[in-house]
Amino acid sequence: MLVDSRPTRSLTSVLLLVACFFALLTSVAAADDSKVIKGYDFNGDIQKLDIAPRPSLYSGGFADCLRGGSLFNFSTFDVAYYSDTDEHTVFFYLNGASNIRKESLALHLSIQAYGETRFNMTYDPCKAHMDTLCPLTSDNRIAAFAVVPLSADNVAGMPQVSMGIPDFEGFARIQIFANSTQTEIGCFQAVMSNGKTMSQPDAIGTTVGIFIIAAILASFITAVYGVSVPHMRMHYAHSFSVLVVFETFQYIFFSGALSVNWPSVLPAWWSNFAWPSGMFATHSLVSSVSSFTGNVVSVSQVGGAGSVPINNNGGLTQQIYGRASDNSGEQPSSATDLDDYAWGGEPNTPGMPMPGTWPGLPGTLSEVNIPPAEAFTLALIWFMVMIGLVVVLIVLFKLTLDLMIRLKLLKTDGFNYFRSHLGGYLASALLRTCFIGFFVMTTLAMYQFSLRGPDGPTAIAAIVFLLFVVGIGGLAGYACYFRLRHGKYSTAPDAIRFESATVFKKVPFVSAIRNSERGEHETAEQRRLYASVPITRIIYTDDDPNRLTVHQDAGFIKRFGWLSGRYRRTRWWYFAFYLGYQFIRACFIGGGVRTPLAQVFGLFLFEIIAFFVTIKLTAFEASRNTVVAVWMLSVAKVITTGLSIAFIADYNVSRIGATAIGLIIVVVQAFLAVVVLILTAVGIISSWMSLSRNKEEFTEPFVDMRINYFEHMQKRTDDLPAPPKPEETEPVPVEAGFNVRNVRRAPKIEDEDELGDMLLPQPGFTAQAGGSGQRSRANSASSRYSVSGIPRAARVHRASWSSKEFAQMQAEMTSRPENQRGNRSRSNSQRLSSSNIAAVLATDSPGTSTPVRRPMTPTRESTEDARENVETTTSEMTPTKQGDVQCDEKMEEPLLANEKEETTSSDQTEQVTVGNEKTAEAIVENEPTLKSEKTADNTTTV
Repeated sequence: MLVDSRPTRSLTSVLLLVACFFALLTSVAAADDSKVIKGYDFNGDIQKLDIAPRPSLYSGGFADCLRGGSLFNFSTFDVAYYSDTDEHTVFFYLNGASNIRKESLALHLSIQAYGETRFNMTYDPCKAHMDTLCPLTSDNRIAAFAVVPLSADNVAGMPQVSMGIPDFEGFARIQIFANSTQTEIGCFQAVMSNGKTMSQPDAIGTTVGIFIIAAILASFITAVYGVSVPHMRMHYAHSFSVLVVFETFQYIFFSGALSVNWPSVLPAWWSNFAWPSGMFATHSLVSSVSSFTGNVVSVSQVGGAGSVPINNNGGLTQQIYGRASDNSGEQPSSATDLDDYAWGGEPNTPGMPMPGTWPGLPGTLSEVNIPPAEAFTLALIWFMVMIGLVVVLIVLFKLTLDLMIRLKLLKTDGFNYFRSHLGGYLASALLRTCFIGFFVMTTLAMYQFSLRGPDGPTAIAAIVFLLFVVGIGGLAGYACYFRLRHGKYSTAPDAIRFESATVFKKVPFVSAIRNSERGEHETAEQRRLYASVPITRIIYTDDDPNRLTVHQDAGFIKRFGWLSGRYRRTRWWYFAFYLGYQFIRACFIGGGVRTPLAQVFGLFLFEIIAFFVTIKLTAFEASRNTVVAVWMLSVAKVITTGLSIAFIADYNVSRIGATAIGLIIVVVQAFLAVVVLILTAVGIISSWMSLSRNKEEFTEPFVDMRINYFEHMQKRTDDLPAPPKPEETEPVPVEAGFNVRNVRRAPKIEDEDELGDMLLPQPGFTAQAGGSGQRSRANSASSRYSVSGIPRAARVHRASWSSKEFAQMQAEMTSRPENQRGNRSRSNSQRLSSSNIAAVLATDSPGTSTPVRRPMTPTRESTEDARENVETTTSEMTPTKQGDVQCDEKMEEPLLANEKEETTSSDQTEQVTVGNEKTAEAIVENEPTLKSEKTADNTTTV
């Protein structure tokens, strides 16, 4: 059989043709990706270099390292270091102009990495065929480049490991000397980079922004949902604080405001968190602001040709470098052979620190391209934008609710209070925004004072500083006065004791406690006393001992809830301490820039003191806010400030060591940032639970979690002192023996089924074993009598078990505690009905003494809170607990009567051996009594 293979050959030929075509396209594309140039080296030899690939090191922004004293205006200064396995090449390119009429030059090119010079070479531009520099004239623009191959000895000092470290720290510098006078007439410096950086504002900054918006919405929604002000405050206090979120990211960014020499890795990392501090701007915005701050300078070139006189030590004369036009280097010349590489930098914005260095706040701001002189003005602009945005969004939210209710898309009345009190919410939101921005604005205002710049920005900084310090500080003082104005003050001697203690029951520690706070058990306990500092304690006595607590006073919450809403009942004044703490930090960071030693060491000691005071107060009501604000944030501040001491210029720490310390700071702050983002996500879930507090049904996996969350919330709101710890007793050695836990009466052998059926229970008779939780012998009818004529020693065998015994066993199994717990767990796996959730929430939670609030409608929520406010006093017991104690006392009476009746009935049963009819009558008579007692018991529980 013959098979025609021509179609197969045709298909194969087509596939081969297509493959060859794509291979040709790939080779052409690869050829297009390369750009080989020819240039002279310093010896005049022609060298080839492919400039298309990204170099191992390449330059970025550049500036005049003579601070405007150079006689050149350069618009391009690019330096690259290509490192391959066997070849190492340095490439540099200059483009600009000079106002020197004629001069022969000498060039010096150096590359520094991590504080040490790694490459250093001086050469004659005439040998490198740089015609525009040989000689230099003011008529010709400068367009010079060179390709310099390096030997292994030339690159021996260049650490290869630095090519992979993020944010390479180094710079390239070219210095230009006049041969006639041997004077430096030009110097330009460009930062070097390896292409790897921790500065990822597009990814990290966007992620942080999304979580901050989510935190704002989750916190705001808990403050506007509900009709009872104290109840709304409680749920708001347990949402994740937006103040804590902003404080965390502001702390991370303003860690770079200390006047030390930062390693390059830290400013790059901090640039990811610049926008929560108001430090972000476009080039056009910076240019428009610079006209107000007096920093108007062209940034298309750098240099000082014709702008600043040069101190040349008497070298150059007017005849050598006669001045030409100041704008001679404004427009760069075209270089068609050198326009194919993507790397390269631009002239730095005026006012920036020298490229390759990151000193203090200017170095941190350089990563986001903001000059130090414009920092305060830009922050003020964005703060005003935020104020307007808050007003617009709240009004839009209210209008949206009105529209949804009109269209009957929203049926709940939980937002009615917010809709009717829009003005109060707007005022509170604006004041809360000012409270959050207090640290940033005061810090930058004092930093503006230290710059000693133009009068306009300084005057505005003074006005803003006074508005925040006097305005917010005055409101905080008035809030304290408003709450404490009805009372008396007295003083009493006291002392702070520094005693020995343990952490985690094992680690030795020193605790500080006031002598008046020591309890009886602490007084009896003998602890080693290290020191005692006498103090005078101020005692406040309220005129009205029955005054509502600060968190039950609706009037105080409406006025000052934006200050005190998140703090514990006994620490409601913590906002005053917090403002003072932030103000002192702002003084150190913003006002101490001219004294680095005092700034860093003073802030470090202050953070240590604030750390212990904050832990001692533990003011936040919510546990998540306590974990971040009290512990993690305080510890991170102490670690960051302490490690920053190594960056002080006077200590001259090696730059490699400084980079290692910087990476430790990055790890600490990154861990803190991740925890804040995680807790923000958890806060969204808790706010969702708070919104569902008036719903009986909830998502299945979170039913028990919601109940526990409400229990925890109520317990933290009460803010009662913790019960004393039980004394630890030595364990008693276990001895051999046994304990009788239960005695079960088995049916007697003479109990016959047919005899038991002769005495049937009356209709309505029910055994009480399952209800009481204990099996009573009085419930067994066969145990009360014996009518068998067989002698007691005789054995009567039954053919099978009786149904009565199965019922008896079932009742006993049901009454066991473990089975009751299993029933409850199985019922919790289903959606709770209104009766189930009310029964669960009406009882005390296991392991706590705090009752939890059951789901209710907003109207019932308001009614219950009003009833609680009437009964609430400043005593240690809450109204709910008082009601529970009274209910428990009322429930004890029928339970004791029931138990006594069962005991009496059981004793009578043991004595009766004959008289079956009389026994049956006794059972029937007992039935109504037991039934009525059970009914009363159920009514009291509900």
